[in-house]
Amino acid sequence: MLRTRLLALLTAILVATGLAVVLTPSASAASPCDTAPNWQQGARYTTGNVVRYNGAYYVAEHDNPGYDPTVSTWYWDPYNCGGGGGNPSPSGFVVSESQFNQMFPNRNAFYTYSGLTAALSAYPGFATTGSDTVKKQEAAAFLANVSHETGGLVHVVEQNTANYPHYCDWSRPYGCPAGQAAYYGRGPIQLSWNFNYKAAGDALGIDLLNNPWRVQNEAAVAWKTGLWYWNTQNGPGTMTGHNAMVNQAGFGHTIRSINGSLECDGKNPAQVQSRVGKYQQFAQILGVPTGSNLYC
Repeated sequence: MLRTRLLALLTAILVATGLAVVLTPSASAASPCDTAPNWQQGARYTTGNVVRYNGAYYVAEHDNPGYDPTVSTWYWDPYNCGGGGGNPSPSGFVVSESQFNQMFPNRNAFYTYSGLTAALSAYPGFATTGSDTVKKQEAAAFLANVSHETGGLVHVVEQNTANYPHYCDWSRPYGCPAGQAAYYGRGPIQLSWNFNYKAAGDALGIDLLNNPWRVQNEAAVAWKTGLWYWNTQNGPGTMTGHNAMVNQAGFGHTIRSINGSLECDGKNPAQVQSRVGKYQQFAQILGVPTGSNLYC
């Protein structure tokens, strides 16, 4: 009882002298996330500003006139509300960062996990459609093809520079404004040709026809181009990679949509086997069966 009275007396003295603040929780610094506004397109942001965007937080690394935080990764960086900057764990993606690192132990530092999770907002149906098994199968299938295309996320750009001038189709009305040799393969699915850069850029709201180099300079942009192809393009096949996995048509159809004209129907069995082997490995890491129809 005496101790209680002494504590009460001490508290009263501290309050009266204005010193009680040092003992109260309100004295601790609030997280910037507590007051972070929602990001607004066209608003002016200065270095250090923290904003909320699609349930995640981003900090401005450079002054900018309201660039999209998930596209302009030079201007923005994911922000960890638990204690300063850094890459927080993503919300809802079926592949954890540790699983991602297990899949790509030798990956190029350019291909960041945070860049991938930032890009997911462009195609919210990716790896979120169907049962938990189907979601993980789609993620494994996409990443398996990505692994094959990039040598395990090692290569950011096409290695055979002699091919670079070949990817310009001057018959298109918009031509090749970035130059004859500017549309070589880049990113996780090696986006190539001027018409694909234009189509991807138009779909994503990014001018890739005039500035294709963004695909090799900005991780989120690179991942978004891969997701654009996966979710919207049939390629030589009859369905998108996304639809092939969601509708359980089989992994083989994803190979056909990406490079079927060169690999399917017995044309290059070693390349097909490479893709299938990676899919089997990644499905095992995620703890799901592969399903049927693995080959094309």
